[in-house]
Amino acid sequence: MQFYCESLTEYRRLATREVKIGDLLLGNFHPVRVQTMTTTDTMDTIGTVEQSIRCIEAGAELVRITAPSKKEAENLLNIKNELRKRGYATPLVADIHFTPNAAEIAARIVEKVRVNPGNYVDKKKFELIEYSDADYAEEIDRIRERFTPLIKICKEYGTAMRIGTNHGSLSDRIMSRYGDTPVGMVESAMEFLRIARAEAYNNIVLSMKASNPQVMVQAYRLLVKTMFDEFGECYPLHLGVTEAGDGEDGRIKSAIGIGTLMEDGLGDTIRVSLTEDPELEIPVCKDIVKRYEERGRRSESVGKVIIPPVAQFPLNPFHYQRRKTFAVDNVGGKQVPVVIADLSKLERITPADLQGIGYIYNEATDKWNISDAAADYIFTGHQLPDFALPGTLKVIVYPAAWDDAADREKYFPIFQDSGYVEAGAKSGKMNFVMIDCFSMITDIPYLDELANDPSVIICLSSMNTYAMPAVRRMFAELMNRDIKNPVVLITDSNQNTTDGHLIHFATETGALLLDGLGDGICLGMTSFAYNSVKGNPASVNASGRNYLQNQTAEQFMNNTAFSILQATRTRISKTEYISCPSCGRTLFDLQETTAKIRSVTHHLKGVKIAIMGCIVNGPGEMADADFGYVGSGPGKITLYKGKEVVKRNVNSEVAVQELIDLLKENEAWVEPTN
Repeated sequence: MQFYCESLTEYRRLATREVKIGDLLLGNFHPVRVQTMTTTDTMDTIGTVEQSIRCIEAGAELVRITAPSKKEAENLLNIKNELRKRGYATPLVADIHFTPNAAEIAARIVEKVRVNPGNYVDKKKFELIEYSDADYAEEIDRIRERFTPLIKICKEYGTAMRIGTNHGSLSDRIMSRYGDTPVGMVESAMEFLRIARAEAYNNIVLSMKASNPQVMVQAYRLLVKTMFDEFGECYPLHLGVTEAGDGEDGRIKSAIGIGTLMEDGLGDTIRVSLTEDPELEIPVCKDIVKRYEERGRRSESVGKVIIPPVAQFPLNPFHYQRRKTFAVDNVGGKQVPVVIADLSKLERITPADLQGIGYIYNEATDKWNISDAAADYIFTGHQLPDFALPGTLKVIVYPAAWDDAADREKYFPIFQDSGYVEAGAKSGKMNFVMIDCFSMITDIPYLDELANDPSVIICLSSMNTYAMPAVRRMFAELMNRDIKNPVVLITDSNQNTTDGHLIHFATETGALLLDGLGDGICLGMTSFAYNSVKGNPASVNASGRNYLQNQTAEQFMNNTAFSILQATRTRISKTEYISCPSCGRTLFDLQETTAKIRSVTHHLKGVKIAIMGCIVNGPGEMADADFGYVGSGPGKITLYKGKEVVKRNVNSEVAVQELIDLLKENEAWVEPTN
């Protein structure tokens, strides 16, 4: 096994143990299973049953239900019996956090229990304690004593288990030794897995969830490597980005984290955690899984150039390090990745068209207002706009149009690699050069001519069936040849739903950006996809929600590009919300409250705000949030700065204003501009 997966250049599912959850088989090359979690009060039997049915009919193959205490665990029997009476046999999963007794009750009722090793036995008090080796071993013995009874019950009843580590809720013991790191996440799960294996219990699934896709991806990769190094085998993986949020951002963040791993064949079951009704998560899950089901069915020998293997991959997949490049103008070096907006399909470009990509013209003052999500470049193809452009905006055109451009400081040419080598006229300052990675041929005949040319920005894309691995393989070629030209990632979508576009864009580019690959991003659509969006009949996403309403395709692609950069933490242009999905523990209307907080804080560039429905999901699940808004009781909110409680039991009617006051006190607030 190379690094953490079967292959970095061909799609191959990772071999994992087979796990039985009721009648559902997981792992061992069975289809990737999709699941969700109910948001009702678990004591509301009929409400939970009816919501579960909506999820099942949407396609959920597993339904998770919270069981925070013994009474909810006991009521799982009533829920299960009612579902079975209505003809639904879908396996149920009990979600356990702090209460081993509840887990032991649930394991006798439902088909699977999920435990979090960070809080199942360990307590998190956010204290730094120095553990000697003897102290640490004593704590492991204590965990073994408390965890073994659950294992024995699961063996007796044939119940499966998920050992689910969360980045934000690592125990004080793990934090003290390993820190808030992917290594700590992996070791937290491995401690519990070793105990289970010692009891000959193997009906186990593992997860490494985080709200930061970069941390999440590194943790899963490291978990796979650790299991193989220690056991010579891998247990099935449940993939998910926790507290992803809602709307486009939630889908993009989830697709980046889940898709990056699935590109390399990892993942046996997934959940997309959205702050929306749980049945709306399922179509997004199915869209992600569909990419890889189709890929797995394709013949290896038909319509695809085999991407050449790489003897030495120059990246460490467990630690982020941006590829070193030199700068060409504002692209590359230590500068944030640029965004190129594709306007080439517009019949004629007007000032109004620039509004959707962040430039608003004020006729009264004859000035342009530039937003934080304003594209750095526009690609217009053959067009030379006939009006004065914003001073900071540069234009990329085909060579013939560039020949006609009067302003060589604002207009720059884009060539195919062969065209650049053969061109008589080139820009002395900046040339964009496209390379199609391993689509038709496996060699790169013009790379040496481009290598380290100080004016060349390389633009990578691929028509290969496995586009992301093909582009990644080209990055390996660049790095192994010590070619330091900056690179723009070019990705076109041929999807016909907004969810499809979001998932495609996020996975193809996000997977590379997470590994430090890419100095710019340009998203486009094929003519089929563009026309379907323009006509609007196919712009509704798979959940029935239309994210393109009142948006042009150009605006949608520009917003998506900035959201991808934000989710990969490579360029921060807006407020980030870490928002948990509703569940039976939630103490307020999470969707309504999230919308209310976003409406008054969305202008706070770079501020991370966590919105958590209950004390279980905060402060631990907030991970690296700057501020937290956490339900602490019916109608009561506790506010956090980082992981420090600032105000307890604030009345929910005034809690949003109190949050604003907290932001102001900590100089994180700026007044919104119209």
